[in-house]
Amino acid sequence: MSYSPHFNQAGEAHIVDISDKAVTERVAVTEGYIQMQPNTLQMIADNAHKKGDVLAIARIAGIMASKKTADLIPLCHPLPITHIDISLSAEPEHNRIRCQTTVKTKGQTGVEIEALCATQCALLTIYDMCKGIDRGMVIQSVQLLEKAGGKSGHWLREA
Repeated sequence: MSYSPHFNQAGEAHIVDISDKAVTERVAVTEGYIQMQPNTLQMIADNAHKKGDVLAIARIAGIMASKKTADLIPLCHPLPITHIDISLSAEPEHNRIRCQTTVKTKGQTGVEIEALCATQCALLTIYDMCKGIDRGMVIQSVQLLEKAGGKSGHWLREA
């Protein structure tokens, strides 16, 4: 069996011991998209949904998801999040909404999973609010764009 820090020598899952790691500022930036019919995108952009402001609710859902990541991902450490920014923008030329999330902390492990979880949940919330109008929406390309901090340093996705 190849080495994974989430498994002990006996092959049993466990949470990684980070007690010897230095406390540093950690940042992660993620993105993802939800593609939809043009009329669905227009309704969201016009804030004309009978359920309310779709993007505002999606932003709050993403923030909540980031803070609850350790409750959802079994071997993820609970972290004191110091900043969350979720930007949701319409891209009419592609019939989609882009979600970009930035999460920060000062801690002993990174916040990539918290940022990915926030992006996914924000996009899922858009789907949930609009599924009665457009069941064919597609969530796509959720990915890490950048991370900084810790022993591994800075990482940036190549364009």
